[in-house]
Amino acid sequence: MQDDILIQIGNRIKERRRDKNITVQELATRASVSKGLISQIENSRTIPSLIVLIDIIKSLDIDLNAFFKDIRHKSEETEPIIKRKADYEHFEKEDAEGFHYQRIFSQSIKNSTVDVVILELAPDSHRDLVETEAYEYKYILSGEVEYLFNDKSYYLSQGDSMLFDGRIPHTPKNNTDKPASMLVVYFFEERSAS
Repeated sequence: MQDDILIQIGNRIKERRRDKNITVQELATRASVSKGLISQIENSRTIPSLIVLIDIIKSLDIDLNAFFKDIRHKSEETEPIIKRKADYEHFEKEDAEGFHYQRIFSQSIKNSTVDVVILELAPDSHRDLVETEAYEYKYILSGEVEYLFNDKSYYLSQGDSMLFDGRIPHTPKNNTDKPASMLVVYFFEERSAS
């Protein structure tokens, strides 16, 4: 499954759940899965099995054909992709307080996917260390951020940037009393068929 299709499926589940005013916990209960799994699927951080995906779609009372209509692998495009600020998609990740993500765009590029996000960190924001299946580029737009890895931390200020393998457990932290924001670019590598 291509990463852009994974993102489309996760976004569609989230949209349909919100349209029906169903909480993540309610959907998890209906589909007999954990709240964390629903959150990971909606934020494109995991691929559910086909059986679980079908159970989730059915739990939303949506016809399978209607759900998958227009979900497709994006073809090569020659025109620039422009997304207006008003169209940025807000999303949340599990077990994180004070983290406000906005997806700018996500595009498949030569069998890989680039996902561009703005992350705003509220003062004293926190979460546990996480891992992603992507290389991550961070550019500090404003404020100061402490980036924690397993046994090291790095301090970044406005204009600083960093690139790292997201499979290393990591998390940003805002220790100040002012908001911080950063541009985040995820580079998902092409998955080889095994």
